[in-house]
Amino acid sequence: MTAWHPGLYVVATPLGNLGDLSPRAQDALRLASLIAAEDTRVTGRLARAAGSRARLVSLTEHNVRERTPEVLEAAAAGIAVLASDAGTPGVSDPGARLVAAAHRAGVRVIPVPGPSALAAALSVSGFDAQVAVFAGFLPRKAGERRAALARLAGPDRVVVCFEAPGRLAALLREAADVLGDPEAVVARELTKIHEEVVRGRTSELADRFAAARGECTVVIGPTAEAPAAADAQELLGAFKRAGARRGAAAAEVARLTGAPRGELYAAWDRLNGGAHETG
Repeated sequence: MTAWHPGLYVVATPLGNLGDLSPRAQDALRLASLIAAEDTRVTGRLARAAGSRARLVSLTEHNVRERTPEVLEAAAAGIAVLASDAGTPGVSDPGARLVAAAHRAGVRVIPVPGPSALAAALSVSGFDAQVAVFAGFLPRKAGERRAALARLAGPDRVVVCFEAPGRLAALLREAADVLGDPEAVVARELTKIHEEVVRGRTSELADRFAAARGECTVVIGPTAEAPAAADAQELLGAFKRAGARRGAAAAEVARLTGAPRGELYAAWDRLNGGAHETG
């Protein structure tokens, strides 16, 4: 039998299939005096179905600082719930900042585990890597995204990220170019009516999902090797466009590709149109 203590309950909610809401999650919603969520309309439907009369407050990237005191006050006095629109709160959403504030304030934090797009996608990917790197949403700009892929991927790991459907094909093409066309899995609309889980080379998946819709989680499998030295100048240009300093960019590209730093400094100066930078 569950003992319910005052605190902040971090409650995982269904990705799409309402049957995935656990009995304990339903109890937490029902017993809470306050529920904080990004979209109170979505979570409100779950709360009402659970018989909850809790007050719902929105918790977004823009108001998390001002909302935190009232949520922590409710959590110190009784049961307060943090929920996301779908999946596990605190994973690539503003909930992490609320949880960190709860720890600093000495408020008890209790997980109510359940659905997670990250864990679900990994479980159906079939990649047997020892390391999984979660990248959240990769940068929107192509150059920064390519640099991030090169930095995160490797022969000993998988990279898991979320992506908007309109940028999915671009991400997959860039992964094919930068990483040597590794295998990947696209998990689209997990647990929903139009769910798809497809594995293949990133170049093939880019064509297949050129007009994707819905929520997408991507698992990029291990690369055959680190990016080739021939990619060094392209990566260097990506770091430059992202605003990196020459020294830091050269050091990172040298680590990724094995290219000599001296050559990278010279290549950086050529990218600057011949202007010399010492930073």
